[in-house]
Amino acid sequence: MNQREPDFWVLEYITITKDSRTGLVVAIGGTEQAAGILQRTGGFVSAPGPRGDYHRLPHGLPIEQQRLKATTASHALLAAGHSVHLDPALNMLATPDGDRDAAMRYLTQLAERASAAETSSAVAEVLTEVAAPVHGLLPLTREVVVRAWIAASDLHGAAPGEEPEPIARLGSTANSLSEAARVVLHARNHAVRRTQPPATAPAPAPGRAQAPASRRR
Repeated sequence: MNQREPDFWVLEYITITKDSRTGLVVAIGGTEQAAGILQRTGGFVSAPGPRGDYHRLPHGLPIEQQRLKATTASHALLAAGHSVHLDPALNMLATPDGDRDAAMRYLTQLAERASAAETSSAVAEVLTEVAAPVHGLLPLTREVVVRAWIAASDLHGAAPGEEPEPIARLGSTANSLSEAARVVLHARNHAVRRTQPPATAPAPAPGRAQAPASRRR
């Protein structure tokens, strides 16, 4: 006997997330009942979209307000029997220091891997994590410093090159981090080369042995 697959109404599934392009917290999917819960418990507003209406939080809400409203709405939806996916970054009930703790564990593990390294290859792997372009620790740290420098300059209303000395030094620090990443990456490449077997000279082609030169008499 063939069992028929159950009917799933995909549009009844609701995703609450933060749009990376606009920074708005949006809720996509759901029924009219879900829309009422979003509006009543989370303060979401209806907005027209290219594929039908969706819901979003009002513009200009502080991040903590966004998280509170998104979490409240998601739990109200779950209590009403709806299926909801809430972006973990918006979940007020998540451990506040979870990301920081994970980062600390990651750095501790890298230090332990470096201490336990027994081959050049193992050292190279650790240095790659530190200085890899774009996603290495140093390039990512440089990005944080650059953004902080720009934000601090804007808040002080300073034109480029006219920032207070402590803020101006942030720009120099960003350059230093770039140079540090370059040095670490160079060391990483050297470690990788040490793991490769040395090139051997090609064996001479087989042929008639050269006779020794005769001695003069």
